[in-house]
Amino acid sequence: MATDAAPPAPLAGVRVLDLTNVLAGPFACHQLAHLGAEVIKVEAVGHGDLARNLGSDPDLSARGMGISFLAQNAGKRSLTLNLKDPRGKEVLQRLVTQADVLVENFRPGVMDRLGLGYAALKADNPRLIYCAISGFGQDGPWADRPAYDQIVQGASGVMSITGDQDSAPLRVGYPLADTVGGLTAAMTICAALNARPRGAFIDVSMLESVLATMGWVVSNHLIGGVAPQPQGNENPTSAPSGTFRCADAPINIAANKNEQWQALARHLGRADLLEHPDFATREDRKRNRLRLRDALETVLTTRPARDWADELNALGVPAGAVMTVPDMLAHPQVAGRGFLARFDDAPGVDRPIDVVRIGAMIDGQRPSVETPPPALGQDTDAILSDLGYAGDEIAQLRGEGVI
Repeated sequence: MATDAAPPAPLAGVRVLDLTNVLAGPFACHQLAHLGAEVIKVEAVGHGDLARNLGSDPDLSARGMGISFLAQNAGKRSLTLNLKDPRGKEVLQRLVTQADVLVENFRPGVMDRLGLGYAALKADNPRLIYCAISGFGQDGPWADRPAYDQIVQGASGVMSITGDQDSAPLRVGYPLADTVGGLTAAMTICAALNARPRGAFIDVSMLESVLATMGWVVSNHLIGGVAPQPQGNENPTSAPSGTFRCADAPINIAANKNEQWQALARHLGRADLLEHPDFATREDRKRNRLRLRDALETVLTTRPARDWADELNALGVPAGAVMTVPDMLAHPQVAGRGFLARFDDAPGVDRPIDVVRIGAMIDGQRPSVETPPPALGQDTDAILSDLGYAGDEIAQLRGEGVI
């Protein structure tokens, strides 16, 4: 029986030139590739993306297929170019005439100095969406500063509110600024693709991207006049709402509504707390949150966290055991929804690899890519042939270090 063909991916037919390194830019283009865009990764001759040599497996890093690279480059094609050579610039300009999007995360001004900035490339393709990702934006007193994730975390105030009064400032445990910057870039590119007429210069600041996600914290300062403070694992807006000790592991409980608080107290056999004047109202509970936590932990520490989580959720009290990354990846909630992709034949890797897809499903299907992360320059010849270069021209460009 005939079946309907799968609908095209949302970004099918969109060509993206990925001139980025390490994380923020590659992560942005990782999202676009999974949404159906053709992504051509333009890498430096000889060494490529710096992430090729990063990650916890020294052997893979030495092969130029470091885990940090594998994490967000599946589905892309790799072309190596020397953009300081006029012939390398010409190749890129030819690609630009056929592209919809170009993404780069060099320091501001680098592409202009190469003669490949937005103004120059717009002349080749007025419909080009040019996205520049930087630490602090294309202008301002910090524009020329080098930006790494931890630098931005510190500058944004994230570290100042992470941890508790004894441990802050603390870095968030993964590259938050790079990742949020990449998501911001991908979101804005998708919006620009929808604009008519098409064509735009997008200036993504990692610093501002992070600040934009801190809306409650920032607004409490701007509107409420409250100086942001580290709260540890406590939710400053409610109590009991935070992390509590159990017999085996911590549990997060968010009894933010009055009826949730009542259900929690009764289920733990501590209905007496409902009558205590120190816990009578939300503000009372917030003010006495540490005493309330101690009282609840006298019961919570008698049983495992996951048992409590199952029971409390069944009562309508939001709760969840604090889990490790390996535990969560193996859990049916993630493993059963197609979040991970397995590649058995990634070039330069002598074993199957599992990598993440994107955190969304469309019409019940997880967007995916067909090909593993590419070896450095593996698609150079094919891409140049498509641009009209003859075999002998390609050989000469390779022999002279242009590709």
